Amino acid sequence: MSTELLTPGVVGEGSSESELDPTTLAKIVEQALEVVAPGERVLAIVPDRTRDDNTDLLFPVATRILTERDVRSFDVLVAQGTHPPMSQEQKLSKLGLNDFAGSLFDHRWDIPDELITLGELSGERVGELTGGLISEPVSVSLNKLLAPGVYDRVLIFGATVPHEVAGFAGGAKYFFPGVAGPELTHTTHWLGALAGIENIIGQVETPTRHMIEAAADFVPAKIISLNTVVSRNDEGRLITYGLFAGEVREAFRRAAEVSRLVHIRYTGRKYQRVVAVLDPHYDEMWVGGKASYKLGAVIDDGGELIIYAPRLTKLSETHGALIEKYGYAPLESVRDMLGVSQELRENLCIAAHLAHVSYAGRHDENGQIVPRYRITMASGLDEATCKRVNLGYLDYRSFDLEIFRNDPDTLIVENAGRDLYKVEV
Repeated sequence: MSTELLTPGVVGEGSSESELDPTTLAKIVEQALEVVAPGERVLAIVPDRTRDDNTDLLFPVATRILTERDVRSFDVLVAQGTHPPMSQEQKLSKLGLNDFAGSLFDHRWDIPDELITLGELSGERVGELTGGLISEPVSVSLNKLLAPGVYDRVLIFGATVPHEVAGFAGGAKYFFPGVAGPELTHTTHWLGALAGIENIIGQVETPTRHMIEAAADFVPAKIISLNTVVSRNDEGRLITYGLFAGEVREAFRRAAEVSRLVHIRYTGRKYQRVVAVLDPHYDEMWVGGKASYKLGAVIDDGGELIIYAPRLTKLSETHGALIEKYGYAPLESVRDMLGVSQELRENLCIAAHLAHVSYAGRHDENGQIVPRYRITMASGLDEATCKRVNLGYLDYRSFDLEIFRNDPDTLIVENAGRDLYKVEV
Protein backbone atom coordinates (compact mmCIF):
# COMPACT_ATOMS: atom_id res chain seq x y z
CA MET A 1 0.00 0.00 0.00
CA SER A 2 1.62 3.28 -1.08
CA THR A 3 1.48 6.72 0.46
CA GLU A 4 -0.28 8.07 -2.60
CA LEU A 5 -3.90 9.24 -2.33
CA LEU A 6 -5.88 6.15 -1.29
CA THR A 7 -9.38 7.60 -1.53
CA PRO A 8 -10.50 11.20 -1.84
CA GLY A 9 -9.02 13.00 1.14
CA VAL A 10 -6.93 10.15 2.62
CA VAL A 11 -3.21 9.38 2.34
CA GLY A 12 -1.26 6.71 4.16
CA GLU A 13 0.33 3.33 4.32
CA GLY A 14 0.04 0.32 6.57
CA SER A 15 0.61 -3.40 6.98
CA SER A 16 0.67 -5.82 9.89
CA GLU A 17 3.87 -7.30 8.42
CA SER A 18 6.18 -4.28 8.31
CA GLU A 19 7.23 -1.16 10.20
CA LEU A 20 6.96 2.38 8.89
CA ASP A 21 10.20 4.32 9.25
CA PRO A 22 10.37 7.98 10.36
CA THR A 23 10.92 9.20 6.80
CA THR A 24 7.73 7.53 5.60
CA LEU A 25 5.77 8.86 8.58
CA ALA A 26 7.00 12.39 7.91
CA LYS A 27 6.03 12.11 4.25
CA ILE A 28 2.47 11.07 5.13
CA VAL A 29 2.11 13.92 7.63
CA GLU A 30 3.44 16.39 5.07
CA GLN A 31 1.00 15.17 2.43
CA ALA A 32 -1.93 15.35 4.86
CA LEU A 33 -1.10 18.93 5.86
CA GLU A 34 -0.75 20.25 2.30
CA VAL A 35 -4.32 21.58 2.54
CA VAL A 36 -3.48 23.85 5.50
CA ALA A 37 -3.21 27.44 4.27
CA PRO A 38 -0.96 30.21 5.60
CA GLY A 39 -2.68 32.26 8.29
CA GLU A 40 -4.97 29.44 9.50
CA ARG A 41 -5.58 28.92 13.19
CA VAL A 42 -4.85 25.26 13.98
CA LEU A 43 -5.74 23.20 17.05
CA ALA A 44 -4.22 19.77 17.65
CA ILE A 45 -6.14 17.23 19.74
CA VAL A 46 -3.73 14.70 21.27
CA PRO A 47 -4.08 11.63 23.52
CA ASP A 48 -3.31 11.75 27.23
CA ARG A 49 -0.82 9.66 29.18
CA THR A 50 -3.12 6.62 29.41
CA ARG A 51 -2.68 6.00 25.67
CA ASP A 52 0.37 4.31 24.15
CA ASP A 53 0.95 6.04 20.81
CA ASN A 54 3.55 7.75 18.64
CA THR A 55 2.35 11.35 18.86
CA ASP A 56 5.88 12.20 20.00
CA LEU A 57 7.13 11.20 16.52
CA LEU A 58 4.42 12.86 14.44
CA PHE A 59 3.82 16.08 16.34
CA PRO A 60 7.32 17.57 15.85
CA VAL A 61 6.94 16.97 12.11
CA ALA A 62 3.58 18.74 12.09
CA THR A 63 5.03 21.62 14.12
CA ARG A 64 7.83 22.12 11.62
CA ILE A 65 5.48 21.99 8.64
CA LEU A 66 2.94 24.39 10.12
CA THR A 67 5.66 26.82 11.20
CA GLU A 68 7.02 26.84 7.66
CA ARG A 69 3.44 27.28 6.40
CA ASP A 70 3.21 30.42 8.56
CA VAL A 71 -0.06 29.51 10.28
CA ARG A 72 -1.44 32.20 12.58
CA SER A 73 -1.55 29.92 15.62
CA PHE A 74 -0.94 26.29 16.55
CA ASP A 75 -2.23 25.10 19.93
CA VAL A 76 -2.88 21.77 21.67
CA LEU A 77 -5.90 20.38 23.53
CA VAL A 78 -5.38 17.12 25.44
CA ALA A 79 -8.16 14.57 24.85
CA GLN A 80 -8.16 13.32 28.42
CA GLY A 81 -11.88 12.59 28.55
CA THR A 82 -12.64 12.36 32.27
CA HIS A 83 -9.04 11.48 33.24
CA PRO A 84 -7.01 13.82 35.48
CA PRO A 85 -4.83 16.43 33.71
CA MET A 86 -1.22 15.71 32.86
CA SER A 87 1.71 17.74 34.14
CA GLN A 88 3.51 20.16 31.81
CA GLU A 89 6.41 17.73 31.62
CA GLN A 90 4.09 14.87 30.66
CA LYS A 91 2.44 16.97 27.96
CA LEU A 92 5.74 17.96 26.37
CA SER A 93 6.89 14.34 26.49
CA LYS A 94 3.69 13.30 24.72
CA LEU A 95 4.41 15.92 22.04
CA GLY A 96 8.05 14.86 21.64
CA LEU A 97 9.25 18.40 22.36
CA ASN A 98 11.35 20.17 24.99
CA ASP A 99 9.31 23.33 24.51
CA PHE A 100 6.23 24.42 22.59
CA ALA A 101 5.47 27.95 21.42
CA GLY A 102 1.70 27.48 21.34
CA SER A 103 -0.77 27.03 24.19
CA LEU A 104 -1.33 23.65 25.89
CA PHE A 105 -4.92 23.22 27.08
CA ASP A 106 -6.44 20.63 29.42
CA HIS A 107 -9.98 19.46 28.72
CA ARG A 108 -12.30 20.01 31.68
CA TRP A 109 -15.43 18.00 30.95
CA ASP A 110 -16.91 18.78 34.37
CA ILE A 111 -16.79 22.61 34.18
CA PRO A 112 -19.79 23.96 32.20
CA ASP A 113 -18.04 27.25 31.42
CA GLU A 114 -15.34 25.28 29.57
CA LEU A 115 -17.92 23.74 27.19
CA ILE A 116 -19.96 24.87 24.20
CA THR A 117 -23.16 23.27 22.89
CA LEU A 118 -23.00 22.92 19.11
CA GLY A 119 -26.39 21.29 18.56
CA GLU A 120 -28.46 18.24 19.36
CA LEU A 121 -28.96 14.78 17.95
CA SER A 122 -32.73 14.30 17.93
CA GLY A 123 -34.34 11.30 19.53
CA GLU A 124 -35.35 10.01 16.10
CA ARG A 125 -31.78 10.37 14.81
CA VAL A 126 -30.33 8.69 17.89
CA GLY A 127 -32.74 5.78 17.41
CA GLU A 128 -31.61 5.39 13.79
CA LEU A 129 -27.93 5.48 14.74
CA THR A 130 -28.24 3.01 17.61
CA GLY A 131 -30.68 0.54 16.13
CA GLY A 132 -33.23 1.52 18.74
CA LEU A 133 -31.02 0.82 21.76
CA ILE A 134 -31.37 4.48 22.75
CA SER A 135 -33.97 6.92 21.45
CA GLU A 136 -33.52 9.97 23.65
CA PRO A 137 -32.18 13.25 22.20
CA VAL A 138 -28.55 14.01 23.09
CA SER A 139 -26.92 17.42 23.37
CA VAL A 140 -23.66 17.77 21.44
CA SER A 141 -21.32 19.71 23.71
CA LEU A 142 -17.57 20.01 23.31
CA ASN A 143 -14.66 21.96 24.67
CA LYS A 144 -15.27 25.66 23.97
CA LEU A 145 -12.10 25.81 21.85
CA LEU A 146 -14.15 24.02 19.18
CA ALA A 147 -16.76 26.79 19.01
CA PRO A 148 -17.31 28.46 15.62
CA GLY A 149 -14.68 31.02 14.73
CA VAL A 150 -12.01 29.96 17.24
CA TYR A 151 -9.94 27.65 14.99
CA ASP A 152 -10.01 27.04 11.26
CA ARG A 153 -8.51 23.55 11.34
CA VAL A 154 -8.39 20.67 13.83
CA LEU A 155 -5.73 17.95 13.70
CA ILE A 156 -6.48 14.70 15.53
CA PHE A 157 -3.47 12.64 16.62
CA GLY A 158 -4.13 9.18 17.99
CA ALA A 159 -3.70 5.42 17.83
CA THR A 160 -6.31 2.97 16.56
CA VAL A 161 -6.83 -0.12 18.74
CA PRO A 162 -9.79 -2.31 19.72
CA HIS A 163 -11.99 -0.48 22.23
CA GLU A 164 -14.79 -1.64 24.51
CA VAL A 165 -17.14 1.33 23.93
CA ALA A 166 -16.64 2.32 20.29
CA GLY A 167 -15.33 -0.95 18.81
CA PHE A 168 -12.02 0.67 17.88
CA ALA A 169 -10.42 3.81 19.27
CA GLY A 170 -9.39 6.59 16.93
CA GLY A 171 -10.90 9.14 14.60
CA ALA A 172 -13.98 10.95 15.90
CA LYS A 173 -13.64 9.22 19.27
CA TYR A 174 -11.03 11.86 20.13
CA PHE A 175 -13.93 14.34 20.11
CA PHE A 176 -16.37 12.09 21.96
CA PRO A 177 -15.53 11.46 24.75
CA GLY A 178 -11.99 12.85 24.34
CA VAL A 179 -12.94 16.54 24.52
CA ALA A 180 -16.71 16.26 25.01
CA GLY A 181 -19.20 17.39 27.60
CA PRO A 182 -20.89 14.90 29.94
CA GLU A 183 -24.01 14.22 27.83
CA LEU A 184 -22.39 12.29 25.00
CA THR A 185 -19.71 10.87 27.28
CA HIS A 186 -22.36 9.22 29.44
CA THR A 187 -24.59 8.23 26.52
CA THR A 188 -21.90 6.63 24.38
CA HIS A 189 -20.48 4.61 27.27
CA TRP A 190 -23.90 3.31 28.25
CA LEU A 191 -24.72 2.59 24.61
CA GLY A 192 -21.60 0.43 24.39
CA ALA A 193 -22.73 -1.50 27.46
CA LEU A 194 -26.29 -1.96 26.15
CA ALA A 195 -24.98 -3.31 22.85
CA GLY A 196 -22.88 -5.88 24.73
CA ILE A 197 -19.12 -5.75 24.97
CA GLU A 198 -18.67 -8.99 23.00
CA ASN A 199 -20.67 -7.44 20.13
CA ILE A 200 -18.74 -4.16 20.19
CA ILE A 201 -15.05 -4.61 20.91
CA GLY A 202 -13.00 -5.19 17.76
CA GLN A 203 -15.87 -4.22 15.44
CA VAL A 204 -15.66 -1.19 13.13
CA GLU A 205 -19.34 -0.46 12.40
CA THR A 206 -20.91 -0.11 15.83
CA PRO A 207 -23.82 1.98 17.12
CA THR A 208 -21.37 3.98 19.22
CA ARG A 209 -19.10 4.73 16.26
CA HIS A 210 -22.08 5.87 14.21
CA MET A 211 -23.26 8.15 17.01
CA ILE A 212 -19.89 9.83 17.61
CA GLU A 213 -19.36 10.35 13.89
CA ALA A 214 -22.80 11.94 13.54
CA ALA A 215 -21.96 14.21 16.49
CA ALA A 216 -18.61 15.13 14.91
CA ASP A 217 -20.49 16.61 11.95
CA PHE A 218 -21.36 19.51 14.27
CA VAL A 219 -17.68 20.53 14.57
CA PRO A 220 -17.37 23.72 12.49
CA ALA A 221 -13.62 23.58 11.84
CA LYS A 222 -12.10 21.50 9.04
CA ILE A 223 -10.71 18.22 10.37
CA ILE A 224 -7.58 16.24 9.51
CA SER A 225 -7.41 12.91 11.35
CA LEU A 226 -4.01 11.22 11.73
CA ASN A 227 -4.68 7.59 12.66
CA THR A 228 -1.72 5.43 13.61
CA VAL A 229 -1.50 1.71 14.32
CA VAL A 230 1.21 0.94 16.86
CA SER A 231 2.27 -1.87 19.17
CA ARG A 232 5.33 -2.81 21.18
CA ASN A 233 7.72 -5.66 20.40
CA ASP A 234 9.12 -8.09 22.97
CA GLU A 235 11.80 -5.57 23.92
CA GLY A 236 9.21 -2.89 24.56
CA ARG A 237 10.04 -0.79 21.50
CA LEU A 238 7.08 0.96 19.88
CA ILE A 239 6.48 -0.22 16.31
CA THR A 240 4.38 1.82 13.89
CA TYR A 241 2.53 -0.46 11.50
CA GLY A 242 0.32 2.12 9.86
CA LEU A 243 -0.52 5.79 9.46
CA PHE A 244 -3.59 6.99 7.57
CA ALA A 245 -4.40 10.67 7.46
CA GLY A 246 -7.15 12.88 6.13
CA GLU A 247 -10.96 12.65 6.21
CA VAL A 248 -11.98 11.56 9.69
CA ARG A 249 -14.25 8.62 8.78
CA GLU A 250 -12.25 6.98 6.02
CA ALA A 251 -8.80 7.51 7.59
CA PHE A 252 -10.04 5.78 10.75
CA ARG A 253 -11.44 2.83 8.82
CA ARG A 254 -8.19 2.36 6.90
CA ALA A 255 -6.32 2.24 10.20
CA ALA A 256 -8.84 -0.17 11.75
CA GLU A 257 -8.21 -2.62 8.89
CA VAL A 258 -4.56 -2.82 9.94
CA SER A 259 -5.30 -2.70 13.67
CA ARG A 260 -7.55 -5.73 13.31
CA LEU A 261 -4.53 -7.71 12.09
CA VAL A 262 -2.05 -6.26 14.59
CA HIS A 263 -4.10 -6.12 17.79
CA ILE A 264 -6.42 -9.15 17.72
CA ARG A 265 -5.03 -12.54 18.75
CA TYR A 266 -6.79 -15.89 18.48
CA THR A 267 -6.33 -18.69 21.01
CA GLY A 268 -8.48 -21.43 19.46
CA ARG A 269 -9.92 -22.27 22.90
CA LYS A 270 -11.09 -20.87 26.22
CA TYR A 271 -9.20 -21.19 29.51
CA GLN A 272 -10.32 -21.84 33.05
CA ARG A 273 -7.91 -19.19 34.28
CA VAL A 274 -6.26 -16.19 32.63
CA VAL A 275 -3.49 -14.28 34.37
CA ALA A 276 -3.28 -10.73 33.04
CA VAL A 277 0.06 -9.04 33.68
CA LEU A 278 -1.29 -5.53 33.22
CA ASP A 279 0.32 -3.03 30.85
CA PRO A 280 2.18 -0.52 33.08
CA HIS A 281 0.37 2.41 31.42
CA TYR A 282 -2.69 1.55 33.50
CA ASP A 283 -2.41 2.65 37.14
CA GLU A 284 -6.10 2.76 38.03
CA MET A 285 -9.00 0.41 37.41
CA TRP A 286 -10.83 2.98 35.24
CA VAL A 287 -8.33 2.12 32.49
CA GLY A 288 -6.91 -1.11 33.93
CA GLY A 289 -10.29 -2.71 33.35
CA LYS A 290 -9.07 -3.22 29.80
CA ALA A 291 -7.58 -6.49 31.05
CA SER A 292 -11.13 -7.80 31.46
CA TYR A 293 -12.50 -6.14 28.31
CA LYS A 294 -9.82 -7.64 26.11
CA LEU A 295 -9.50 -11.09 27.67
CA GLY A 296 -13.05 -11.94 28.71
CA ALA A 297 -13.87 -13.75 25.47
CA VAL A 298 -11.27 -16.48 26.17
CA ILE A 299 -12.27 -17.23 29.78
CA ASP A 300 -14.54 -20.20 30.55
CA ASP A 301 -17.90 -19.66 32.23
CA GLY A 302 -17.19 -19.92 35.95
CA GLY A 303 -13.48 -19.30 35.33
CA GLU A 304 -11.17 -16.69 36.78
CA LEU A 305 -9.26 -13.64 35.62
CA ILE A 306 -6.31 -12.69 37.84
CA ILE A 307 -5.09 -9.15 37.19
CA TYR A 308 -1.49 -8.78 38.32
CA ALA A 309 -0.82 -5.05 38.60
CA PRO A 310 1.32 -3.82 41.51
CA ARG A 311 1.27 -0.26 40.07
CA LEU A 312 -2.53 -0.11 40.05
CA THR A 313 -3.29 1.63 43.33
CA LYS A 314 -6.77 3.15 42.91
CA LEU A 315 -10.12 2.50 41.27
CA SER A 316 -10.32 5.95 39.66
CA GLU A 317 -9.08 9.35 40.74
CA THR A 318 -12.17 10.89 39.14
CA HIS A 319 -14.91 8.29 39.66
CA GLY A 320 -13.61 6.13 42.52
CA ALA A 321 -16.28 7.07 45.06
CA LEU A 322 -19.17 6.04 42.81
CA ILE A 323 -17.44 2.81 41.74
CA GLU A 324 -16.99 1.90 45.42
CA LYS A 325 -20.61 2.77 46.18
CA TYR A 326 -22.15 0.53 43.52
CA GLY A 327 -19.52 -2.12 42.71
CA TYR A 328 -18.82 -4.15 39.58
CA ALA A 329 -21.73 -6.25 38.31
CA PRO A 330 -23.11 -7.74 35.08
CA LEU A 331 -25.19 -5.51 32.81
CA GLU A 332 -28.48 -7.02 33.99
CA SER A 333 -27.65 -6.09 37.60
CA VAL A 334 -26.45 -2.61 36.66
CA ARG A 335 -29.73 -1.98 34.85
CA ASP A 336 -31.55 -2.87 38.05
CA MET A 337 -29.35 -0.38 39.94
CA LEU A 338 -30.26 2.32 37.44
CA GLY A 339 -33.93 1.73 38.13
CA VAL A 340 -33.52 2.79 41.76
CA SER A 341 -30.63 5.25 41.59
CA GLN A 342 -31.00 8.72 40.11
CA GLU A 343 -27.34 9.29 40.93
CA LEU A 344 -26.25 6.40 38.71
CA ARG A 345 -28.64 7.45 35.94
CA GLU A 346 -26.87 10.81 35.95
CA ASN A 347 -23.48 9.07 35.65
CA LEU A 348 -24.02 6.52 32.90
CA CYS A 349 -20.33 6.29 32.03
CA ILE A 350 -19.73 4.87 35.54
CA ALA A 351 -22.66 2.47 35.10
CA ALA A 352 -21.13 1.32 31.80
CA HIS A 353 -17.72 0.87 33.42
CA LEU A 354 -19.24 -1.34 36.14
CA ALA A 355 -20.83 -3.58 33.51
CA HIS A 356 -17.84 -3.58 31.15
CA VAL A 357 -15.36 -4.71 33.82
CA SER A 358 -17.73 -7.46 34.92
CA TYR A 359 -17.88 -8.27 31.19
CA ALA A 360 -20.98 -10.46 31.02
CA GLY A 361 -23.45 -12.35 33.15
CA ARG A 362 -24.66 -15.94 33.39
CA HIS A 363 -27.28 -17.83 35.36
CA ASP A 364 -25.99 -19.84 38.31
CA GLU A 365 -27.52 -23.08 39.59
CA ASN A 366 -30.19 -21.07 41.40
CA GLY A 367 -31.15 -19.12 38.32
CA GLN A 368 -29.53 -15.93 39.61
CA ILE A 369 -27.51 -13.60 37.37
CA VAL A 370 -23.83 -13.72 38.37
CA PRO A 371 -20.63 -12.61 36.58
CA ARG A 372 -19.57 -15.02 33.88
CA TYR A 373 -16.14 -15.29 35.55
CA ARG A 374 -14.48 -14.15 38.76
CA ILE A 375 -12.00 -11.28 38.77
CA THR A 376 -9.20 -11.40 41.35
CA MET A 377 -6.88 -8.43 41.87
CA ALA A 378 -3.20 -8.95 42.70
CA SER A 379 -2.60 -5.22 42.73
CA GLY A 380 -2.02 -2.15 44.85
CA LEU A 381 -5.71 -2.16 45.84
CA ASP A 382 -6.29 -3.29 49.43
CA GLU A 383 -8.50 -6.24 50.31
CA ALA A 384 -11.32 -4.14 51.77
CA THR A 385 -11.62 -2.02 48.62
CA CYS A 386 -11.67 -5.11 46.41
CA LYS A 387 -14.41 -6.67 48.53
CA ARG A 388 -16.54 -3.50 48.38
CA VAL A 389 -16.55 -3.52 44.58
CA ASN A 390 -17.10 -7.30 44.20
CA LEU A 391 -13.55 -8.19 43.21
CA GLY A 392 -11.39 -10.93 44.68
CA TYR A 393 -8.06 -10.16 46.36
CA LEU A 394 -4.56 -11.60 46.32
CA ASP A 395 -1.49 -10.03 47.91
CA TYR A 396 0.67 -9.20 44.89
CA ARG A 397 3.80 -9.45 47.04
CA SER A 398 3.22 -13.15 47.62
CA PHE A 399 1.61 -13.92 44.26
CA ASP A 400 3.76 -16.44 42.36
CA LEU A 401 3.17 -16.19 38.64
CA GLU A 402 5.53 -19.08 37.93
CA ILE A 403 3.26 -21.73 39.44
CA PHE A 404 0.89 -21.19 36.50
CA ARG A 405 3.48 -21.34 33.72
CA ASN A 406 2.97 -25.01 32.93
CA ASP A 407 -0.73 -25.24 33.73
CA PRO A 408 -2.59 -26.18 30.51
CA ASP A 409 -5.79 -24.58 31.85
CA THR A 410 -4.10 -21.21 32.43
CA LEU A 411 -3.22 -18.55 29.87
CA ILE A 412 -0.67 -15.93 30.95
CA VAL A 413 -0.88 -12.66 29.03
CA GLU A 414 1.97 -10.17 29.32
CA ASN A 415 1.16 -6.47 28.92
CA ALA A 416 -2.53 -7.24 29.20
CA GLY A 417 -4.89 -4.57 27.97
CA ARG A 418 -3.01 -3.93 24.74
CA ASP A 419 -4.36 -6.67 22.49
CA LEU A 420 -7.82 -8.17 22.14
CA TYR A 421 -8.04 -11.96 22.55
CA LYS A 422 -10.69 -14.02 20.84
CA VAL A 423 -11.23 -17.77 20.51
CA GLU A 424 -11.70 -17.95 16.74
CA VAL A 425 -11.41 -15.75 13.67
